[in-house]
Amino acid sequence: MRLDRELLLNHITDEDQILNMRKLLDKLEIVLNKHTIETTNFMDPYQRRLARSILNRFLDISYRELGGINKAERKVIQVYPEYLAHEDIELPIGFLEIEGGIRTLSHRDFLGGILNLGINREKIGDILIHEDNVQLVVKREVLSYILMNLTQIGRQRVEVKEISIDELKPGIIEYEKIFTTVPSLRIDVLISSVWNLPRKESQGLVKSKGVKVNWEPVERVSKEIIEGDIVSVKGYGRFMLNSTLGMSKKGRVRIELRLLK
Repeated sequence: MRLDRELLLNHITDEDQILNMRKLLDKLEIVLNKHTIETTNFMDPYQRRLARSILNRFLDISYRELGGINKAERKVIQVYPEYLAHEDIELPIGFLEIEGGIRTLSHRDFLGGILNLGINREKIGDILIHEDNVQLVVKREVLSYILMNLTQIGRQRVEVKEISIDELKPGIIEYEKIFTTVPSLRIDVLISSVWNLPRKESQGLVKSKGVKVNWEPVERVSKEIIEGDIVSVKGYGRFMLNSTLGMSKKGRVRIELRLLK
C-alpha cells in the first residue's frame, strides 16, 4: 500500500510540522505493509494532536502514546497492527536516574549535558527534576550510550543508573507567581506584561513565529489567552495564565501568571 501523502496532510497548515508528519506516514506505511511495530521520536502535545488526526483514519492499526508518566509533556507514538495486544509489545523507551551534586543544576543544564553527548533532542523525553535526583525518559536505542557516557554535567560529576518505569515520579515544577493587571488577555499584552517589553516588540515576536500557545505556533497578535494556556516565547521562556481574578476599579483584568523556571 502506498499512502497518499498530499491527501493525508492537506489539513495541516503548519509547514514546520509537515516534515514530522511525513516521517510518521513513512512509519505508518511500514506497519501497514510489513505488519511490524514502529515508534516515532518524542513529540510535544501539539505534534501528537496532529499525529492523531492522521492515525485515527486507519482501522488496521493501533497506537499508543508513551512518556513514562501519565502527564508527560513529551511522548513517543508506537504504531502496530491492530491485532496485537499492547501488553505483549516491548516498551520502546527506557528510564534513567541521575545522582550526585545536582542541586545547583537546572533543567537546561541537564538537557545540555545530554545533547553534548551528540544525542538528538528528539530522542529525549521529559526530564523530571526532584530534590535528590533527576529522572530521564529516553528512547531505548540511546539508553546504554547515555548510561556509559554521561559522567559530568557542567562541572558536576554525576552517577547514572537505569531504573524501572515503576520508579518514575512526576517532577517538581518550579515557577514564579506574578500577580498583575492588564487591559486585555491578548497574547501580545501578556507577553509585554511578563517581560516588560514594548507592545511593538511583543507583537514582533508573535509575527516572526517566535511564540507558541500550548505548543502550537501562533501569528495573530490579537489571540486571546484563556486560563490554563501555556505560552512559550523563543529566547525568553514560558508562562501559564493560571487564573483570572476579576476586574480592577479601573476596568483592567486582574490575573495570576506562573512564570515557569
